[in-house]
Amino acid sequence: MAIELKLEQGNVNISEDVISVIAGSAAMEVYGLVGMASRKQLKDGIAELLGRENLSRGVEVRRVQDALHIDLYIIVSYGTKISEVAHNIQVKVKYVLNEIVGLNVEQVNIFVQDVRVLS
Repeated sequence: MAIELKLEQGNVNISEDVISVIAGSAAMEVYGLVGMASRKQLKDGIAELLGRENLSRGVEVRRVQDALHIDLYIIVSYGTKISEVAHNIQVKVKYVLNEIVGLNVEQVNIFVQDVRVLS
């Protein structure tokens, strides 16, 4: 289902997949994030690390009345403060979607699926 923005010049429809990719790309810019995790697959307690081409698989977009709720499933780097990484992702994603795209994002929920040691 597409999100519709009403502008002076006309309407703009943005698909939820596009919003997922934008949110995932914004999150990937935050220090301490290894990558997005698949929200569907959790095998033996180990989350599948998604590549850049699959960013939208680690993001869930829900529409609640006129606002959006974004759920991000992430993998963080060992040795970073998880709460700080999660907070920075929330701020970055909300800023990008609110200020740059023009969407009303009410919540950005972070689900840490795994911690990885980078070699």
